[in-house]
Order: sequence, then C-alpha cells, then structure tokens
Amino acid sequence: MEPPPPSLEQYTELAEMAGGFIHDIKNHLGTLSLNLQLLAEDFETPESQRERRALDRITRLGDECAKLVELSNDFLRFARVQELKREPVSLERVVDRVIDFVAPTARQSGIEITWFPAPSLPAVSLDRELFEQALLNLLLNAEQAMPDGGSISLIGRAEADRVCLDVIDTGCGMSPDQLEKVFRPFHTTKKNGTGLGLPTARKVILAHGGTIEMQSEPNRGT
Repeated sequence: MEPPPPSLEQYTELAEMAGGFIHDIKNHLGTLSLNLQLLAEDFETPESQRERRALDRITRLGDECAKLVELSNDFLRFARVQELKREPVSLERVVDRVIDFVAPTARQSGIEITWFPAPSLPAVSLDRELFEQALLNLLLNAEQAMPDGGSISLIGRAEADRVCLDVIDTGCGMSPDQLEKVFRPFHTTKKNGTGLGLPTARKVILAHGGTIEMQSEPNRGT
C-alpha cells in the first residue's frame, strides 16, 4: 500500500526549510566571493607565469560563486511563492512595465515586441511583483529562443470570467519531448540556465488560481 502524498502543510514546511538552507549557503558564498576578490587584488599585476595562472584560477572561482548565487536566488524565488499580496490592477499597465524593462536588450538582439490589449480589459486581481516576475521569465525565455532575432507578440483578451494573456514568439520552438519537460524544476537545455524560470512562472500563475499552457513546434515558435 502506497503512503499518502505529502500535504500542503508538509510541502510548505519543506519549502521553508530549503529556503533557510539556501539562504545560509548564500551567506557563505558571499564571504567566499569577497575573499576571492581580495585575493585577486593581491595578484592584480602578476609578475610571473605562476601568478598569472593563480589569477586565472581565482577569476574562474569567482565566476562559479556568482553562478551559485544566481542559482540560489532562482531557487528562493521558486520556493517562496506562497502568500500573495493581491490588488486589482490594470493588466495593460503591468505588461507595459515589463516590456519597457526588456525592450532595450530585445532591440539589441533584433527582436521586436508588440502588445495587443483588447479594449476595455477588466482589472485583474494580481500580486503585481510576482506576476511581473513570471511574465519577465516568459519574455526572457522567448528572447533566448531567438538568437538571430524575431518577434514576440503579446495579446490580452477577455474570455468568460477570466482575462487571458498570450505570449507568442517566432523562435526555434520545442519538440514534443522538450515540451513535456518544460515546467519541471531544474530541467534546462541552456548552457548557463538554472531550469527554474518557467517552473517559477507556472507556480506564480497557479497560486493566482490561473492556468498556464504551452504550445510549440520545432522551427515554428512557441
């Protein structure tokens, strides 16, 4: 006989424990990173091949510390999506803010972002900060799928008692096998990815009582 699945309270307790553990690791990483910076200053003007090798290793260790801090931050954002601070907000204004944030880097990559809100969209009850984070994850993921440029279209529409937001890119797309795994924590096909961006976005949407679905085909976008 199989044991019952963990309760919501057990999941919450586990997330809090993991969050505290990661927070402590971040503190130690901060100390390690600071000492590596001080050590790099001692070798700032290497005078021998040995010192140049030492500086190179110190620099690489510093880079690895930065990656671990980034992974820790992503995990904390994923683990701590719990209580929402919701208020009625304009979806149009929220999307505008996120687009303004990503537009400069998108333009540099040859990516055009277009936003089509339906007229008179009703206000939506959102935790603005968490929702903007979720949408930012989706847009950055779309950008990374278009290294040679392309377009991202956002469409806001009302449907029955809900407001829907479509995010459509013209990127490389995904195979059915990739699509099946896309919301699994730590699953990533990117060299420097943490695999927590899309799972965090999904967790935020579900916490709002919403749903998120993805459709994709290779070479036809997502």
